[in-house]
Amino acid sequence: MKIWTALGRAVLLAVIVCCTAEANAQSAEVCAVPGYLLFGDSPLDRVNAAVTKEKTLKILVLGGTSSVLPGPEGERFSYPARLQVALAARLPDVHVTVSTKLMQRKTAAEMTDTIEKQIVDEKPTLMLWQTGTYDAVRGTDPEDFRATVADGVESLHTAGTDVVLVNMQYSPRTDSIVALGAYADGLRWVARELEVPVFDRHAIMRHWYEAGQFDLYAPTKDMKVARDVHDCLGRALSDLIIDAAHLEAREGNAPK
Repeated sequence: MKIWTALGRAVLLAVIVCCTAEANAQSAEVCAVPGYLLFGDSPLDRVNAAVTKEKTLKILVLGGTSSVLPGPEGERFSYPARLQVALAARLPDVHVTVSTKLMQRKTAAEMTDTIEKQIVDEKPTLMLWQTGTYDAVRGTDPEDFRATVADGVESLHTAGTDVVLVNMQYSPRTDSIVALGAYADGLRWVARELEVPVFDRHAIMRHWYEAGQFDLYAPTKDMKVARDVHDCLGRALSDLIIDAAHLEAREGNAPK
C-alpha cells in the first residue's frame, strides 16, 4: 500500500511539473516577438557598466496613460512593473528598480521641459521614453517632433543616462483614425541617428494581433487581455535591454 501511495505521489508530482512546464512554454510562445522587431545594433553601455560594476539598475519610464492599467492593482500588472519582475528573474544578483513618471496628454516638447528635473530627482541609469501618441493627436509638425526628441535624447546622454525610445501602442480600433506613421518614423530616425534602441511597441502589438495571439479589438471587462499584453511587453523589453546592454542573463527564469 505504501508503495502505491509513493508511486501515486510521484505520478502526481510529474503531472504538476509537466503542466507547469507546459504553461511556461505557452506563456513564452504567446509573448514571442520576431527578432527583427526587437533587436538592433544600438548599445546601452551605461546600463552595462551599472550592472557589471555596481550590480544595480535603475530605470525610469516617462510616458502617458498607456504605461499603466486602471484599477487598484493596475500598477502591479502594468508593463513597467512586469519589466522589473522579468529583469529581476534574469539578473538575480542585480538590484533592479523600475519607476514610472506619468505625463498624461503631453507632447514630446512638454515632456522635454521636465527631463532635466527627472534626471536630477531620480538619477536613473536608463530612461524608457514613451512618446508620440499625443503629438499625433495634436497634429504636431513631424519635423518638429523629430527635432524635439533628438534634443531630449542628447540631453539625457549628456546627463549620463541611457535611453530606449518607446513608440505608441497598437489598437485596431483607433489605428485608422489617428495618423501615427510619421511620428513612429520620426522615433526610428532619431534612434538610428543617435544610436539608441527603439522599442517598437506599435509593430510588436500589431504582430500579436495579426498572429491571433491577442484580440485587441474586442473590449474586455475583466482586463485579462490588457494584463497579458502588459506582461508580454515587460518580458519583451527585458529581452531588448539585456541584448542591447550585452548582459549575461540567466535563461529560463520565468517571471511570476
